[in-house]
Amino acid sequence: MTEVAFHFNVPDKLAYGCRLLRKACGSGARVVVTAEPELLRRLDQMLWTFSALEFVPHCQLTAPAATVAATPVLLAQSLEACPHHEVLVNLGQQVPAGFERFERFIELVTLADDDRAAARSRWKHYADRGYAIKRHDLADTRMP
Repeated sequence: MTEVAFHFNVPDKLAYGCRLLRKACGSGARVVVTAEPELLRRLDQMLWTFSALEFVPHCQLTAPAATVAATPVLLAQSLEACPHHEVLVNLGQQVPAGFERFERFIELVTLADDDRAAARSRWKHYADRGYAIKRHDLADTRMP
Protein backbone atom coordinates (compact mmCIF):
# COMPACT_ATOMS: atom_id res chain seq x y z
CA MET A 1 0.00 0.00 0.00
CA THR A 2 1.17 3.53 -0.79
CA GLU A 3 2.91 5.35 2.07
CA VAL A 4 1.16 8.75 2.42
CA ALA A 5 2.77 11.71 4.19
CA PHE A 6 1.58 15.28 4.70
CA HIS A 7 4.09 18.07 5.26
CA PHE A 8 2.12 20.84 7.03
CA ASN A 9 2.88 24.51 7.67
CA VAL A 10 5.13 24.83 4.64
CA PRO A 11 5.94 28.56 4.43
CA ASP A 12 6.62 28.52 0.67
CA LYS A 13 5.41 25.49 -1.27
CA LEU A 14 7.73 26.02 -4.26
CA ALA A 15 10.90 26.73 -2.26
CA TYR A 16 10.22 23.78 0.05
CA GLY A 17 9.41 21.62 -2.96
CA CYS A 18 12.75 22.54 -4.55
CA ARG A 19 14.65 21.55 -1.40
CA LEU A 20 12.67 18.32 -1.10
CA LEU A 21 13.39 17.44 -4.74
CA ARG A 22 17.09 18.25 -4.31
CA LYS A 23 17.22 15.89 -1.32
CA ALA A 24 15.33 13.16 -3.20
CA CYS A 25 17.68 13.43 -6.20
CA GLY A 26 20.67 13.28 -3.87
CA SER A 27 19.37 10.00 -2.48
CA GLY A 28 18.84 8.56 -5.96
CA ALA A 29 15.03 8.64 -5.85
CA ARG A 30 12.89 9.10 -8.94
CA VAL A 31 10.09 11.59 -8.33
CA VAL A 32 6.97 12.75 -10.11
CA VAL A 33 5.54 16.15 -9.13
CA THR A 34 1.94 16.93 -9.91
CA ALA A 35 -0.03 20.17 -9.65
CA GLU A 36 -2.07 22.58 -11.68
CA PRO A 37 -0.31 23.75 -14.92
CA GLU A 38 0.60 27.24 -13.66
CA LEU A 39 2.12 25.90 -10.44
CA LEU A 40 4.17 23.33 -12.40
CA ARG A 41 5.39 26.12 -14.70
CA ARG A 42 6.52 28.19 -11.72
CA LEU A 43 8.22 25.16 -10.12
CA ASP A 44 10.03 24.46 -13.39
CA GLN A 45 11.39 28.02 -13.44
CA MET A 46 12.36 27.90 -9.78
CA LEU A 47 14.21 24.58 -10.14
CA TRP A 48 16.50 26.28 -12.68
CA THR A 49 17.37 29.15 -10.33
CA PHE A 50 16.87 28.26 -6.66
CA SER A 51 20.46 27.12 -6.03
CA ALA A 52 23.49 28.52 -7.79
CA LEU A 53 25.66 25.51 -6.98
CA GLU A 54 23.22 22.61 -7.42
CA PHE A 55 20.97 21.60 -10.28
CA VAL A 56 17.95 19.36 -9.91
CA PRO A 57 17.52 17.51 -13.22
CA HIS A 58 13.87 17.74 -14.21
CA CYS A 59 11.59 17.84 -17.23
CA GLN A 60 7.94 17.81 -18.20
CA LEU A 61 6.40 14.37 -18.63
CA THR A 62 5.60 15.51 -22.17
CA ALA A 63 9.31 15.74 -23.09
CA PRO A 64 10.79 13.21 -25.54
CA ALA A 65 10.77 9.64 -24.19
CA ALA A 66 14.57 9.43 -23.93
CA THR A 67 14.67 12.62 -21.85
CA VAL A 68 11.87 11.40 -19.57
CA ALA A 69 13.61 8.06 -19.07
CA ALA A 70 16.89 9.74 -18.06
CA THR A 71 15.44 12.42 -15.77
CA PRO A 72 14.92 11.80 -12.04
CA VAL A 73 12.26 14.51 -11.53
CA LEU A 74 9.22 14.62 -13.78
CA LEU A 75 6.63 17.40 -13.75
CA ALA A 76 3.22 16.01 -14.68
CA GLN A 77 -0.31 17.36 -14.83
CA SER A 78 -1.60 13.80 -15.25
CA LEU A 79 -0.10 10.58 -13.89
CA GLU A 80 -1.37 8.30 -16.67
CA ALA A 81 1.88 8.00 -18.66
CA CYS A 82 4.40 8.00 -15.79
CA PRO A 83 7.29 5.60 -16.53
CA HIS A 84 8.01 4.96 -12.84
CA HIS A 85 6.00 4.96 -9.62
CA GLU A 86 8.54 5.52 -6.87
CA VAL A 87 7.73 8.89 -5.24
CA LEU A 88 4.87 11.30 -5.98
CA VAL A 89 4.76 14.88 -4.65
CA ASN A 90 1.47 16.76 -4.86
CA LEU A 91 1.62 20.54 -4.90
CA GLY A 92 -1.95 20.84 -6.16
CA GLN A 93 -5.35 21.15 -4.55
CA GLN A 94 -6.91 17.89 -5.77
CA VAL A 95 -6.40 14.19 -5.05
CA PRO A 96 -4.23 13.07 -7.99
CA ALA A 97 -5.86 10.27 -9.99
CA GLY A 98 -3.54 7.26 -9.84
CA PHE A 99 -1.61 8.24 -6.68
CA GLU A 100 -2.11 4.70 -5.35
CA ARG A 101 0.34 3.31 -7.93
CA PHE A 102 3.25 5.07 -6.20
CA GLU A 103 5.33 3.62 -3.38
CA ARG A 104 5.50 6.96 -1.53
CA PHE A 105 3.22 9.96 -1.79
CA ILE A 106 3.94 13.37 -0.24
CA GLU A 107 1.43 16.21 0.10
CA LEU A 108 2.74 19.74 0.73
CA VAL A 109 0.42 22.09 2.63
CA THR A 110 1.04 25.80 3.24
CA LEU A 111 -0.28 28.07 5.98
CA ALA A 112 -2.96 29.52 3.66
CA ASP A 113 -6.53 28.82 4.78
CA ASP A 114 -7.67 27.60 1.34
CA ASP A 115 -4.70 25.24 1.05
CA ARG A 116 -5.31 23.86 4.54
CA ALA A 117 -9.02 23.32 3.80
CA ALA A 118 -8.22 21.45 0.58
CA ALA A 119 -5.62 19.37 2.47
CA ARG A 120 -8.18 18.39 5.11
CA SER A 121 -10.44 17.11 2.34
CA ARG A 122 -7.58 15.11 0.77
CA TRP A 123 -6.56 13.72 4.19
CA LYS A 124 -10.12 12.51 4.72
CA HIS A 125 -10.13 10.93 1.24
CA TYR A 126 -6.96 8.92 1.99
CA ALA A 127 -7.99 8.00 5.55
CA ASP A 128 -11.43 6.82 4.38
CA ARG A 129 -9.64 4.41 2.03
CA GLY A 130 -7.50 2.92 4.78
CA TYR A 131 -4.19 4.67 4.16
CA ALA A 132 -2.02 5.20 7.23
CA ILE A 133 -0.96 8.85 7.03
CA LYS A 134 2.26 10.26 8.42
CA ARG A 135 2.16 13.87 9.57
CA HIS A 136 5.22 16.13 9.37
CA ASP A 137 4.48 19.52 10.93
CA LEU A 138 7.15 22.05 10.00
CA ALA A 139 5.93 24.32 12.83
CA ASP A 140 7.28 21.70 15.27
CA THR A 141 10.77 21.91 13.75
CA ARG A 142 11.22 25.69 13.67
CA MET A 143 13.29 27.51 16.20
CA PRO A 144 11.40 29.84 18.62
